[in-house]
Amino acid sequence: MNKKSSYFCSTIGRKQFVGITGLLLSFFVLTHMLGNLLIFLGPEAYNVYSHKLVTNPFIYVAEAGLLGAFIVHVFIAIMLTRENKKARPQAYAMSASGDKATDFVQKSMIYQGVVLLVFVVWHLKTFKYGNIYEYTSQVNGEVMRDLYRLIIEVFSSPAYVLGYSVCLVVLGMHLSHGFSSSIRTLGFNHPKYDNKVRVLGKLYAAL
Repeated sequence: MNKKSSYFCSTIGRKQFVGITGLLLSFFVLTHMLGNLLIFLGPEAYNVYSHKLVTNPFIYVAEAGLLGAFIVHVFIAIMLTRENKKARPQAYAMSASGDKATDFVQKSMIYQGVVLLVFVVWHLKTFKYGNIYEYTSQVNGEVMRDLYRLIIEVFSSPAYVLGYSVCLVVLGMHLSHGFSSSIRTLGFNHPKYDNKVRVLGKLYAAL
């Protein structure tokens, strides 16, 4: 087995793959959020933005890359979780304390991932493949999808807002640990900066 293949098969190699794909997905979530803030400027700004986004020829490359990162992230994370459970079938008699302590967010990462997987499918079904309304631009008369109307319509349901908010809380939990953990896994784990990296993860999740 050569060094390259042994790296990919090693635990640290796979953890770094989870970290890299996790950071890519985290940055996508940030850019997705920033783009969606245009909804506060009204239907013209938001619909024109979404129309330019989906008509860009590179959108298919970006979507394929995101899908690949998502699949790799989920698949390897599940593998690592199963291996950890096999290596330690029984819990420790005493829980670790201090810096080595594992909190609820860390312990439930795999379950958060399951919730987020369902959330992504739900999100795509609702918006990407949801009702298509037509909107005529007030600037150049171009006809495009009225995604603004769909969002207003969907979020008029209190039940939907509640479910969506719960999923966003889970996303925040996942990001709060995953973001900082990914940075440390990639080698930025000096004791001097550990606390700052953890705070950065929490701030990123809150944003």
